[in-house]
Amino acid sequence: MDFFIQNAHAQGAAQGDSTSFIIMMVLMFAAFYFLLIRPQQKKQKAHTELVSGLQVGDEVLTAGGILGKVTGVSEHYAVVKIGENTEIKIQKSSVSMVVPKGTYDEA
Repeated sequence: MDFFIQNAHAQGAAQGDSTSFIIMMVLMFAAFYFLLIRPQQKKQKAHTELVSGLQVGDEVLTAGGILGKVTGVSEHYAVVKIGENTEIKIQKSSVSMVVPKGTYDEA
């Protein structure tokens, strides 16, 4: 019985190869970077460019689903016309996309 226990300890010590562990960790970090971190950084950069490029006359869709036309832009806020005689002031960062011209139909 003592013979089997000694074999088990010797087998566990032989599996502790540090170079393969480091290689595995580097490969795992690279996979996370290319599959999770990098796409998120690209998406954030594109959204920042969208927000900084807002102009009067752009038709936008907000994160809350409000569709309207930009009538005023400041450093952090935009004024959006959502109906006849109805304008709202929103944070520019809440704009999720600029829609094609003509999407917002003024009735």
